[in-house]
Amino acid sequence: MVLGAGGLRAGRGVPRGRAPAPRSRADDLTMPIRVHLDRVLLDRRMSLTELADRVGVTIANLSILKTGKARAVRFSTLAALCRELDCQPGDLLVYEAGPDDAPLDEELD
Repeated sequence: MVLGAGGLRAGRGVPRGRAPAPRSRADDLTMPIRVHLDRVLLDRRMSLTELADRVGVTIANLSILKTGKARAVRFSTLAALCRELDCQPGDLLVYEAGPDDAPLDEELD
């Protein structure tokens, strides 16, 4: 068996006639992690296109990250971004607690 990118065979998505899985409630929740890629790019006077070329990530994926729509970031991608932008992960990612984000201590009581 030949596997394609991501370990899946080409053309083997959701079987015909079956609807995609419904979205979970977690998809509708806001993430308290904010990405400040746009600010760092502005400070470095670098375009998204230039960063994409340097890091080896598509402009589309960087755009998803920049707009805060990303659901995950690989450490290897984060490391490459920090290398090319000469910054720390904390310069790109910030935790902003909202009113529903109670500390773990309070949730356990």
